[in-house]
Amino acid sequence: MNKSRNVPQKLLHSRKFAAIRRNLTKNQLRIIFIGTPDFAVASLEAILRAEYQVVAVITAPDKPAGRGLKLQESAVKTFALAHSIPILQPVNLKAPEFIDELKSYQADIQVVIAFRMLPEVVWNMPPLGTFNLHASLLPAYRGAAPINRAIMNGEKETGVSTFFLQHEIDTGPIVFSERTAIEEHETAGELHDRLMLLGASLVIKTLDAVISGTCPQNPQVISGPLPTAPKLFKEDCRLDPEWSIHKIYNHIRGLSPYPGAFTFFKEKQLKIFAAEKHPSLAGKNAGEWVIENNKDLYWQCSDGSVRITDLQLEGKRRMKTEELLRGMHL
Repeated sequence: MNKSRNVPQKLLHSRKFAAIRRNLTKNQLRIIFIGTPDFAVASLEAILRAEYQVVAVITAPDKPAGRGLKLQESAVKTFALAHSIPILQPVNLKAPEFIDELKSYQADIQVVIAFRMLPEVVWNMPPLGTFNLHASLLPAYRGAAPINRAIMNGEKETGVSTFFLQHEIDTGPIVFSERTAIEEHETAGELHDRLMLLGASLVIKTLDAVISGTCPQNPQVISGPLPTAPKLFKEDCRLDPEWSIHKIYNHIRGLSPYPGAFTFFKEKQLKIFAAEKHPSLAGKNAGEWVIENNKDLYWQCSDGSVRITDLQLEGKRRMKTEELLRGMHL
């Protein structure tokens, strides 16, 4: 019998509670995994590989996508189906029928990665609570877009953190953090893939600490203003030619490959996925363009220019700059 189910919430992670948990093996710990995108799949796969028991996953409902509006399942659902894990896809996380179904799995702990905000009735349900993997060194960059925002702000370092959920988003006590440098030319997509793997390792480290009864919980300490990571909207992606070359360059790589930084070229929206920093263009004002040899495209900003190498012009597919210019017969 799993003794933890009748342990009062006030004993959570106390010494007495930890002693109870030491009698539980990996494959006895009942885990519900909550997540949606590829970033979450790496951790789910690592949990199974470490021989922990995932009794169910919660993921987003299938959504219409593409020109045919065909229903598309989440990356977590695809993985769960391939591994015969029960799947829950609630539209309303407070619906009584969903709560009853969730209770029926008698989970000891929940792991949440890249999912929408959970109501307390969900995150506070399991005796061991719910912990989250966040792609920043908390308390810095709380919010929905920590990877993008860190690069956009020109940070040299970031990381991943695990913490237990409480009422306010991304504020719970930190279990573990892992630091990593942000390379000078690294894009959000490249950093995403590195943090995805780093985060998967941290999730296993956290579960191992829970099962051994040695799980630390360190309150988040805020000693001054901290950068945040609010959700990205279209206007956050628009480049201003009056910005410095460094700010424009950081925005381009911080929004690549998704959602993509953009400006306008020949009165059409131009998304820029990769660029190089160059000196100012002779005789050009901020926002003006120069095309050289029908293959190189430069955009002047306040104190330099960018040579754009990978782009997508409105109405066309993503391509290299030389291909676009050749097709335009300039």
